Amino acid sequence: MRGEVSVNKLVSWLLAQNGAPILYSSASPKLVKSVQAEFGVTAVATKLDRMFDEVAILLVDAGIERLIVAGGETSGAVVEALALKSLSIGPEIDPGVPAMRAGKTLTLALKSGNFGADDFFQKAALVLEGEIG
Repeated sequence: MRGEVSVNKLVSWLLAQNGAPILYSSASPKLVKSVQAEFGVTAVATKLDRMFDEVAILLVDAGIERLIVAGGETSGAVVEALALKSLSIGPEIDPGVPAMRAGKTLTLALKSGNFGADDFFQKAALVLEGEIG
């Protein structure tokens, strides 16, 4: 909220990693309540969604072809930011969560908080690496 982390630095860090790096937002409940009290619940949620939107756009622009996005609102925001008009459903990663193709090269897993097993992210990375019809 205070601009302490830049989207460009996050993207640079992600692109420098091997494997499937994870970018997430987290804080103690006390800190979350404090930040929400200072800036407003909606403003905090919007700021986080915009950050993840911008990161997704820059990653795809840099040639990243596989994205795993968790959180229903965040997933919707990323799909909107990437201007994805249609998604083809591929193999199931976990019940209710399929892999999806957006265009010729981009594959996605979009997971809301209520879906996916404890090893979802590992399974999603493996499924997205495979051929999705």
